[in-house]
Amino acid sequence: MVTVMAVGVFDLLHAGHLHYLEQAKSLGDELIVVVAHDETVRKRKHEPITNHELRCRMVGGLKPVDSAIIGNPPEVPIFQILKSVKPDKIALGYDQKHSIAAIRSGLLKHGYDDIEVLRVEGLSDDLDGTRKIIAKILDIWPNKEGGPFEEN
Repeated sequence: MVTVMAVGVFDLLHAGHLHYLEQAKSLGDELIVVVAHDETVRKRKHEPITNHELRCRMVGGLKPVDSAIIGNPPEVPIFQILKSVKPDKIALGYDQKHSIAAIRSGLLKHGYDDIEVLRVEGLSDDLDGTRKIIAKILDIWPNKEGGPFEEN
């Protein structure tokens, strides 16, 4: 059995996330998704819109996902999660900024020389990312009567 691990924030779940997880699942038999801990998201990206428990529940409900878990907080070493997941492969999203070479180097340094790291293809859609969706909403609503940003 080939276990694939996918990682991400998964804030405001969208088609790009589903596409990523479908592709990750196609790389093996079991897909375990690590949903970023709220504190990790705050430290590395932005204030999460939804909390990690809800994001984990939403991701876990997707058809390609066999199991979803919440990642460790930022003070725990990043490679620690591998002890419990035990992946054969790590699938990176097309837009994740992680360098495959850097991840492979870290894996080797921590004794994980048998884990394959791959990057999946992106979805050819202009709304395949949370920030893109938010930008589109902000572009549309401020100019519409009755929108959420209309001043009274």
